Amino acid sequence: MNSRSSRTRYFCVIAFFCGGILISGTNGLAQMPVAVTLNPHAAGPEIPADFVGLSFEMQRVLADSNGNHFFSATNRALIATFKMLGIKNLRVGGNTADRPTLPVPAETDVDNLFAFATAADLKVIYTLRLNHGELATAVKMANYISGKYPSQLDCFAIGNEPNVFSTNYDVYIAEWKRYAAAITAPTNVPGAKFCGPSVSPGHEKWAVRFAAELAAGGQLKYISQHDYPGGDARKFANAAEAAREKILSPAMAEHYAKFAANFVPAVISNKLAFRFEEANSFYDGGALDASDTFASALWALDYQWWWAAHGMSGINFHTGDKVAARDENKPCRYATFWTTTNGFNIHPIGYAEKMFSLGSRGKMIPVEISGAANNLNFSAYAVLGDDKIFYVTLLNKTHGANATNVAVSIAVGEAGGFAQGEILRLATPDGDGARKTGVTLGGAEITEEANWNGKWDKLSFDRRGLAIVVKVPAASAAVVKLTPK
Repeated sequence: MNSRSSRTRYFCVIAFFCGGILISGTNGLAQMPVAVTLNPHAAGPEIPADFVGLSFEMQRVLADSNGNHFFSATNRALIATFKMLGIKNLRVGGNTADRPTLPVPAETDVDNLFAFATAADLKVIYTLRLNHGELATAVKMANYISGKYPSQLDCFAIGNEPNVFSTNYDVYIAEWKRYAAAITAPTNVPGAKFCGPSVSPGHEKWAVRFAAELAAGGQLKYISQHDYPGGDARKFANAAEAAREKILSPAMAEHYAKFAANFVPAVISNKLAFRFEEANSFYDGGALDASDTFASALWALDYQWWWAAHGMSGINFHTGDKVAARDENKPCRYATFWTTTNGFNIHPIGYAEKMFSLGSRGKMIPVEISGAANNLNFSAYAVLGDDKIFYVTLLNKTHGANATNVAVSIAVGEAGGFAQGEILRLATPDGDGARKTGVTLGGAEITEEANWNGKWDKLSFDRRGLAIVVKVPAASAAVVKLTPK
């Protein structure tokens, strides 16, 4: 287990796995003892309320062939789904934002989008077309949105993954500045806020230069970067098990650290925030039988926490029934949900988004992990909630031949003990990461009608209430809610 520290050094996870006793679990697997100690005296930054977000193709903002809008105040099922999952940020963009064969959204389309955002209580990241775009059209739309919907607007993005259509950064930034200058002119929207450069993975140098050149101007809400840590889904076309293994591997944390090192220090040194306005497991629509399985739920939960622990402002998971992959529209394998007759079928990754939203309302606090095994694929994160309650997320990503149950003892260091505790589990009936159905949170599935009846189970303590032992089976996760004495 590697140490983790956020950009403000408020959060740290140190894992020491010492020699210990193997305990027999109820399913016959070895059960490793692990200790988790919380330090509430070093509370760090509060996780932003809109950390959990979704990203959709701009094409979804347009009316369908019948004149109906997907994003609309009348789409009650979608509003209910967003609210139930805890989604607080909506980004519209993707490849279709810059696709010249599609029309730019009209004011009517935007009215429906922001009516939906108002009803669902969302902030919106709106992408203005840059590739084959018209400056006057972008300025007009920025004026319209800023004038009518200032409370729901997060910021504007100018172009999507500009490195795809403009291989020269200097050419791109000159055009970006031309658009931004016109939008923020005194007669237009002088206070407009932007994010950028919204580049694809592998082009973080653009984000570094973007931050350095524009931070002083005060126009940036944050640096936006795209990320698909699993890589190209096409490489796993006939290797679903390998794809699942990749996203569940402990090596993913090393990948995140290297990726962050490419741009985060530059962002911080320029006193800016950063956000993944588009991210998911594998690009090109996701990997079949991997991005749509329970493995992706365990990955996404840890992914959100890792980046939150390192100072990120939020993540917008790209989704939709279909997504743009280059010039094609492909079925979305990494989707949070798909449209059904009765509403929306929630995929496993949606459970991870829901679980994170339930366990992340507060300030991050340091967690020290000590245990009995080397290289145990286990993570723990904690916040001190706005309600003064501790929320501890425990992830056991061991699976398959390496499956190991974990018995976690949680204590609060010198701060005393607990008065009461509850637990909410994310699991499947058999701990199979390849499952696409049967996922439960708090013992319940999420229905297509956006109903969820999951329950927090009560926990028992030792006699003094100083510690509690929580069993976390292989291929599962839990949020433990602890009320201090």
